[in-house]
Amino acid sequence: MFELLLLAPEDSVESVSDALIDELGALSVSVEDADADTGAERALFGEPGMPAARGAWQRSVLKALFGTENQATDAAALLLAQDWAHAVHVHSLTHVEEQDWVRLTQSQFTPVEITPSFWVVPSWHETPAAATKVIRLDPGLAFGTGTHPTTRMCLRWIAAHAEERGARWSRVLDYGCGSGILAIGAALHGAREIDAVDIDPAAVEATRANALANGVTLNAALPDAAAGAYPLVLANILATPLKLLAPLLCAHVAAGGDLVLAGILDRQAQELRDAYAPWCALEVTDREDGWILMTAQRPE
Repeated sequence: MFELLLLAPEDSVESVSDALIDELGALSVSVEDADADTGAERALFGEPGMPAARGAWQRSVLKALFGTENQATDAAALLLAQDWAHAVHVHSLTHVEEQDWVRLTQSQFTPVEITPSFWVVPSWHETPAAATKVIRLDPGLAFGTGTHPTTRMCLRWIAAHAEERGARWSRVLDYGCGSGILAIGAALHGAREIDAVDIDPAAVEATRANALANGVTLNAALPDAAAGAYPLVLANILATPLKLLAPLLCAHVAAGGDLVLAGILDRQAQELRDAYAPWCALEVTDREDGWILMTAQRPE
């Protein structure tokens, strides 16, 4: 297998990537920051479930894999012959050893500690000796593998409050369930009659599959399935939809029940407080890497 490295400006990355995959026979294409680990490095990321603000870095390295050297050299020649690719440059062409790509991908996902006794563990990993509660969850299309701070904070809150409040979690709503990780976490801590809802049918299917894999019973469905009041309402989405959903989410919180919100940046705290003020008083109860967890208890 041969790896072709190309340097491309931001406005050419998408076109070059598409050409390599769709027309020039590349087996895969990855994009990295050409200025990584230098003073010119720039972060490129978006909020959970949202695209990044830009499609590529100002100077990007594209790594394209080909089955043979001739395929790689032909692709480079054809690409550089295009007028629109005048700013693209070939950096190198190297032979790479065959690898077990499945095993390599799996190695990037390791067990995630929520508390010393509560872990999220990929299916191919051994369970840590100290873990007494485990969510078995593999990376998939739906958001929520336990690696993002917003997910970890929600799971930490569940674990921290289960002993005191778990007996009251007779009904739980996970709104915007993604992979179902929060709903499963609540079930492992004593929650019953769990509704896990999402606007994305793929997330609903992922939640059902993950619940089955963890021996958890829940109702995964589209948002219309949410009905009535719940002693615990969880929503790890984004600040803007959380603001829009304030009346709906608060209407679902039972008197004396808990509302747990994540997907919020530190600078957005006051916006959320203002949006929820007519129904409850949100407080910041956890922080990690610029993200915050906001919670409130509905008045009795």
